[in-house]
Amino acid sequence: MRKSSLDAVFQLAQQDERVIFLGSDLGVGTLQAFRDTFPERFFMEGIAEQNLIGMAAGLAMEGFIPYVNTIASFLTRRCLEQITIDVCLHHLPVRLIGNGGGLVYAPLGPTHLATDDLALMRAQPHMTVLAPCDALQMRACMAQTLHHPGPIYIRLAKGGDRVVFPETMPVTLGQGITLRPGDQALLITTGVMAQRALEAALILEQHHISCGVAHLHTVKPLDDTLICNAARTFPLLVTLEEHSLVGGLGSAVAERLADQGPYPGPRLLRLGLPDCFPHHYGSQEAHLAALGLDAESIARRVALALDTGIGSQP
Repeated sequence: MRKSSLDAVFQLAQQDERVIFLGSDLGVGTLQAFRDTFPERFFMEGIAEQNLIGMAAGLAMEGFIPYVNTIASFLTRRCLEQITIDVCLHHLPVRLIGNGGGLVYAPLGPTHLATDDLALMRAQPHMTVLAPCDALQMRACMAQTLHHPGPIYIRLAKGGDRVVFPETMPVTLGQGITLRPGDQALLITTGVMAQRALEAALILEQHHISCGVAHLHTVKPLDDTLICNAARTFPLLVTLEEHSLVGGLGSAVAERLADQGPYPGPRLLRLGLPDCFPHHYGSQEAHLAALGLDAESIARRVALALDTGIGSQP
């Protein structure tokens, strides 16, 4: 997914001379083709991410479209004031590409976990927040970032994630997509949790539970139409995210449902990361399994919410 996003930046640079790339302490050879072709538009800044955002904001004020890439936790948390004041306050077209959203860098400890990035970026005025599900959808989203007004935060996964996005399906920023139909519950996902949602839906299908899957590659602005239609259609909505339950996708959906006013709507089950730091060491997959966010655990939690118990085997 990261390679797809950065390759797309190079393609956009070939289309538009305003495109500039800025990286912070990235690996040797990152976007080497961009650097060789447009050396005057390629900047590799050191480990001073606040300065990186200031540079990007200044270049944007001069008419450029900067694409900024570094580790998501550093890009969002460490640079928050610069993003707020330098970028968002001036509604600048800066594109922030965060590596390793969620628990990707779990073996490196809490300093590298981007489990609050969606909440931080959602709270910024004018900010668009994207979390594509795979490399194919990433390419489609990146193609639309060039002329999009205002700043954008783009959350990357670890790469190599299974492709589940239909190649022929159009992508529009701000509009979610249906990956699987269903009628008893709807799993509303963002990022690579779409893959786990689809796996969980298959497990539930084996137990005669019909579960649809919707994917919101745009967390902000939220697809209000999809959410409102789902609220009228499904008895159970389940949000699924590799992010803290505070301020992420589940919070956004809950806010939208609350804004509709009192009504006999569906039950909302929010599945995500608890409001605490991890207490054990392990990989991204190990953490997700321990937190009940693997496909089998998701299926059991959905079945329980529907008052339909399932065992470990169909």
